[in-house]
Formats: sequence, structure tokens, C-alpha cells
Amino acid sequence: MNPPPITPQPTHAAPVQVALIGYGGAGRIFHAPLITGVPGLRLACIVTRQHEAVQRDWPGVPCLASVGAALADPAIDLVVIATPNDSHFELARAALQAGKHVVVDKPCTVSLAETETLLALAEQQGRVLTVFQNRRFDSDFLALQQVLDSGQLGRVVQVNSNFDRYRPAVPVRWREQNLPGSGLWYDLGPHLVDQALVLFGRPDALLLEQANVRDGAQVNDWFHAVLRYDRPQGGLRVILHASTLVAEPGPRWTAHGTEGSFTKFGLDVQEDALKAGQRPQLAALEDWGRDPQPGQLLRMANISGVAAPVSVRSAAPQPPGNYLAYYAQLRDHLWGLAPAPGVTPAQVRAVMQLLTLGAESVT
Repeated sequence: MNPPPITPQPTHAAPVQVALIGYGGAGRIFHAPLITGVPGLRLACIVTRQHEAVQRDWPGVPCLASVGAALADPAIDLVVIATPNDSHFELARAALQAGKHVVVDKPCTVSLAETETLLALAEQQGRVLTVFQNRRFDSDFLALQQVLDSGQLGRVVQVNSNFDRYRPAVPVRWREQNLPGSGLWYDLGPHLVDQALVLFGRPDALLLEQANVRDGAQVNDWFHAVLRYDRPQGGLRVILHASTLVAEPGPRWTAHGTEGSFTKFGLDVQEDALKAGQRPQLAALEDWGRDPQPGQLLRMANISGVAAPVSVRSAAPQPPGNYLAYYAQLRDHLWGLAPAPGVTPAQVRAVMQLLTLGAESVT
């Protein structure tokens, strides 16, 4: 899961021509800068009514008023959908039917049935359908992966993934309205579920609680999910939690095992950097994605002559985050250099299964 090296463009491979649909928060903050930061991808057009914003941010990139115009362009190879969740299915289906590869901002759709339909269509068309899971490349997640892979915690029995923020005012936007696919479970849930699946695979059971905690909240803005893993050597619980009303957040991650614990405070810095207008380039990352707040390892060591284990505290690994790696992995697959995109059809389906099961269990 470490960020991939820069792949030289094969002599026979033309740049991948990308159409971005939507220029709201996801398209403007994440997709446009990341697409343009990866060699071998070319942002060919943006479909939005925000013409002035596109021309200000990306002079020279055509701004189209209709999705149909982008899908009818035979030069377009890849369509990136960064629109409200309840529009994902129809837009992705139209793009696949037009013979395009498709990236959908998370979640893939608002139901497992819709996602299954798209995956079947993509297979029939011989095209890629994948979901934007940039938080596989958070610095804190990469650090946790390295700690778990090292075996320093022994047998892991509990992992807590907390993604808390303090946003007491309910903004006027579609994510906060009572619409299909709205609410925090379908916003942050896809990322936290995907991270758990990458680390531990499919759980044996999922228990989800949701709540509306802010004044005036129309949809869930708090959730607590427990993923149960039954194993012969002992059970594992992975706890996914997110809230919009936490003024003093605790650790982003804690992991506890038979030989020690890992604790990490603070969120990955890349989102704030992108919001501030920074534009990373895969060819010159320098200090991009470096976390100023390393995690901590507390290990219990058995020392000769000492009756009880002694705790030893040390800094955890501190790999840099790199959201560009998501698009670099996809590019390599489209160039024929990798057998699958970074987020595979099976992984797209698995995340949507858990999101749907969770949502159905609390309705």
C-alpha cells in the first residue's frame, strides 16, 4: 500500500484523457488537482455550470455544460463522477454504456443493487468501474499498516478508528438533506469501512448505531459501528466511529494487541493542504503528505531478571501520505502495467455490501 514509484510512460501509451463531472467540493478540492498531478493523465474537460470557477482554477481546460457532450467525445477514456450520491448510478451507467472507464467518488451508489448492476455492466463492456478511496493513502493509515505488518503488537484484539470533527452548524448542502445516500454513514463510512476491509477482510458481523446529534440535523451526523471478527486464536473487534460534535478529538487510531498498543492522534494533512489550494505533483512530492504528529508504540517487553513485563515507548513509523497514488495505480492499470486497478470490483462490492447492511439494520 506504499505510494507507487513514478512509472515511465510506455512509448506506445497515449495520455489517459479524463472528463471530470462535477465541480463541487469533491471535484474542485480533490479530483482536479490529483488528476493533473499524475503524469500520464490529462484533464480534458470539466462538466459543470461553474464556468468562471473552472476558468479561474484551470485556464485552458474546456468547461462543458452537458454530460452528453463529454460522453460523446471519442477522445475521452476515463470519466470521473464527483456529483451528489443519488446521481452516481445514472451517470456511471451512461458513461459505461458510452464505452468509458469510470471512477465514482465514494460511495459507489446508494444501494448494493445499483452497485451490482454497474459492476455487471462494466464487466460486460470490458471497462473499469472503480471508487475513489484516497484514504488508503492517509499517512496515519499507512503507519498503522506498517505496525500491524511488523507484528510488534502481537495478536491484535481491538482497533479503534475515530474520525471526529467539530462542525456544530449544519451547512446548507445536499449531504445534510434527507436524500438517498446522505448522512455521515454514506460520507465517511465508505472510507472507514474500506480501511477496515483492507486491513482485516470481511467481518463476521456488523453492528451499527446512528444518531442526529446537531441542532437541526435532518440526517445522521454520528455513527458507531462494531465489526466482529471471530478467529480460532481469539476474537477481534474493529470499531469505526465518526461524529460532527467533538470539540476535543481523541486518537485517530488505537490498536491493542497481546504485546502492546499503537496510538495516533491527528488527521492526515492532505485534505487541508488541498483545501488551501496546494497542487501536488507526483514527480516532485518533496514534503507532501508528511505528518507532523507521529504515532506512538507502547510495547511490553519481558526483561531477564524482572518479574513483570516492562513497557517500552517509541515513535511509530511515519510514512508520508500520497493521494496521488490512487490515480497512479489506476493509470498503470489502464496502460496495461498492472493487472487490476487499486480498488478492485470485489472491493467496490464488499464496501457497498457493508454500507447497505449497516443502513438496513438501523431503519
